[in-house]
Amino acid sequence: MTIAPLCPAPIMQHETVQMAHGAGGRLSQALMQRLFMPHLHNPFLDLLDDQAKLDLPPGRVAFTTDSYVVSPVFFPGGNIGELAVNGTVNDLAVGGARPIYLSAGFVIEEGFSLAELETIVKSMAEAARKAGVMIVAGDTKVVGKGQCDRIFINTSGIGVISEGLKLSCCNLQPGDSIILSGTVGDHGMAIMTSREGLSFQSRITSDCGALNGMTAAMLEAVPTIHAMRDPTRGGVAATLNELAVSSGVGIAINETAIPVKEDVRGACELLGIDPLHVANEGKLVVAVAPADASKVLEVMRSSEHGRDAVIIGTVVVDHPGMVVMNTAFGSRRIIDLPLGEQLPRIC
Repeated sequence: MTIAPLCPAPIMQHETVQMAHGAGGRLSQALMQRLFMPHLHNPFLDLLDDQAKLDLPPGRVAFTTDSYVVSPVFFPGGNIGELAVNGTVNDLAVGGARPIYLSAGFVIEEGFSLAELETIVKSMAEAARKAGVMIVAGDTKVVGKGQCDRIFINTSGIGVISEGLKLSCCNLQPGDSIILSGTVGDHGMAIMTSREGLSFQSRITSDCGALNGMTAAMLEAVPTIHAMRDPTRGGVAATLNELAVSSGVGIAINETAIPVKEDVRGACELLGIDPLHVANEGKLVVAVAPADASKVLEVMRSSEHGRDAVIIGTVVVDHPGMVVMNTAFGSRRIIDLPLGEQLPRIC
C-alpha cells in the first residue's frame, strides 16, 4: 500500500518579519489584523479600503510628507514610530495648520523583530492620540535582508489652516523678534550618543514631541505671527538662514541667549560640532513683531514644549540673507549653512 505524503500546515506564528508578510496573502492579513489594527484602528482605517474618504472642515488644506530612516531605530527619548508621527504633525503645525489625518507607509527588512515592530506601532498610536490626529491609511512592504536598514517609515499628513492665517518664511520684517522654544541639539546628540562605538556617560534624551497644541495656543493669542519653523535637519542654523534668504533680511542672534544643555554642549565639543547645526525634533523658531513677543513668550512658556522659550535675536536690515551671531567674547561671526551632513540618519 502506498501512503501519500502529508502536506504540513503552513507556519503562521513567527518572531520576525518574513517576506511572506509583504506578499498580500495570509501572513499579510495576519500582520494587519493582529499587529496594526488593534493599535491604529479608527472609523476610516477599519474599512480597509484602498483609500481613506475624509471629511475636512472649512479652510485651506495643508499637506506634507516625510520619510524616516533614523539609526538606531530606538533611541533615548523615543523611537522611529513616534518620531514619524510627531515630525509630520510639526511640519503641518508650523504652517499654522491644525493636523487632522496621517498616512503611514512601512518598508521593513526581512528578519525584523515582530515584537519591536509592535512596540513601534504602539508608540505611533500613542503619539497620534496625544497629537489629536488619526492614522487613516497605510501600507507595508517587506524587502530582503540588506535591502534596507531594519525599518523605514514614510508619513504624510493633512491639516487645515483657518481663514486669516498667513504664516510664511517670506514674512519676516526688520525689527521682528526671533524666539526659540527651548534647548538646542537634544535630538541629534541623543542619536549620536546612542550609536554603537560611542559610550558617553550622559543623560541626553531626544526632544521628540508634537508641537501642534502649543502652536494653536500661540496663534489664538497672536494670529499675526509672521513665521514658524521647526529646526530639524541642519538645526537652528539652517532654519535661520532659510528665513533670512526667503525674506531678504538679515538676522542677528546672541550666543549667550541660546539655551544648550551641558551634556549636549559637552558632546558637541567632543565631536567638534556646533550645537546650532544639530537637529531638533521638538523645538520651534518663531518670528513675530516686537510688540507681540512678550505675549507669544508667555503662551509658549505655559506649554511643556516651550518652558525654556527665549528671544535669541532680531531681524535687521543689515547683511540681507545672512545670519550673524554676537559671540560671548564680544566678536561677531557668520552662522552659515552646514557644508554637508554632519549627523547622518538622525530622522
